[in-house]
Amino acid sequence: MGSYSILIGLSLAIILSYLFDLAARATKVPSVLMLLLSGIALRQAAEYFDFTLGIPKVILEMFGIIGLIMIVLEGALDLKISRDKGPLIRRSFFAAALILVVQAVIIALILHFWLHVNFQSCLVNAVPLAVISSAIAIPSVASLQGEKQEFIVYESTFSDILGIMFFNFALQDNFAQGASVFTFGADVLAVLVVAVLSTAALAFLLDRIRLHVKFFLILAFLVLLYSVAKKLHLSSLVLVLVFGLAVNNADTFLKGPLRRWFRPERLSEEVHQLRSITAESAFLIRTFFFLLFGFSITLNSLLNPQLLLQGVLIVAALTAIRFVYLRYIARTDLIPELFIAPKGLITVLLFYSIPEKHLIGEVSENILFVVILLTGVLMMVGLLMSRQQPEIGEY
Repeated sequence: MGSYSILIGLSLAIILSYLFDLAARATKVPSVLMLLLSGIALRQAAEYFDFTLGIPKVILEMFGIIGLIMIVLEGALDLKISRDKGPLIRRSFFAAALILVVQAVIIALILHFWLHVNFQSCLVNAVPLAVISSAIAIPSVASLQGEKQEFIVYESTFSDILGIMFFNFALQDNFAQGASVFTFGADVLAVLVVAVLSTAALAFLLDRIRLHVKFFLILAFLVLLYSVAKKLHLSSLVLVLVFGLAVNNADTFLKGPLRRWFRPERLSEEVHQLRSITAESAFLIRTFFFLLFGFSITLNSLLNPQLLLQGVLIVAALTAIRFVYLRYIARTDLIPELFIAPKGLITVLLFYSIPEKHLIGEVSENILFVVILLTGVLMMVGLLMSRQQPEIGEY
C-alpha cells in the first residue's frame, strides 16, 4: 500500500468519525459503537478482497493509553470545584467505588465457581469488565444538563482511577493478606504526593512558557509522568485528574503567597487553549483506537451462541447490581444513570495488562467486545429515554 493510499484512508477515517459524532447527537447512538461496527465491516471487506493487515497489540495499547489520558484530562478540564459541588462529588465517588467493587467480586465469584479457577485470577479478569469507560461515557453525555451530566463525568472518571487501583491491588503477590493493604495504602499515598508535585511543576510551566509551541510539550510531560508512574505500578491516572482539576480551578486552589508563583488569571487564559487541543487530540486518538479494535475482531467468533449468552449474562449481572445501588442505596434517579455504565477503552487496556499467569482462556477479547457492544446499546437506550422524560428529583 502506497503513502497516498494510507493518507486517504486516515483522512476518510477522521471524516467518518466526525460524521458519526454528528449522527450520535441526532440519534443518541454512541459514536463509539459506530466506529466499532465500522472496524468490523472493514475487516470483512479486507477478508473479502484477500487484504491482510496485522495490528500489533502494542499499537492498540499505545492508542488506548494516550486516548485515556486525553479523555480524562478533557473531562477534568470541564469540571469546576466549589463548596456546593462537594455532595455531588462524594456521591459520585462512593457510587463508583461501591459499584466497582461489588460488580468485580460478583463476576469473579461467577468465574471461580463456573471455571474452577483460583479466585485471584478470576478477580483480575473481572475488574476490567466492571470499570466504567470514561472514554465512552464523557463524550456521550454532552447533551445532558446540570448534575446528571456532572455525576456521570465524575463517576466514570473515578471508576477509571479506582478500577486501575483495584486492578493493581488484585495483582499483588501477597493478595488477600494483611500486608497487601499496607502496600496498597503506601501506593495511594505515593501517587497523591507525586500528583501534587507534578501538577505544581506542570502548572508553573504552563504559566511561564512564552514560546508559541508549548501545549504539546505540557502533554508530553504529562504522558511521560503517567508512563513512569505506571512502570512503578502506581495509579497514574490520578496525576491526569489532579492536573486537570487544578489548572481549571486555579482560583479555588491558589491562595495567598501561591499567587505570586502561579497567576490564576494567566492560567485561565491558557486553559481555554489547552482544553481545545486536548479535545481535538482525544477525538483523533479515540477514532483510530476503536476502528482498530473493531478491525481486530473476527465476525465469525462473535456469532457463537455460547459467547453471546455469556456476554448477556455478564451485562445482566452488572446492570442488576447497578440498579440495586441506585434504587435502594443511593435512592437517586434511574434514567439515564442506570444505563450509562459503558465498557470500552479502559476495559481493553486493563485486559491487555493481565499477566500471562492470570489469563483465563474463556475470557477473551471477543467477550470484551460483546460486553462493550451490549453496554453501548444500553447507554443508547438510556439517552433516548432521558430525552423523552424530564429530569425529576435531585441528587
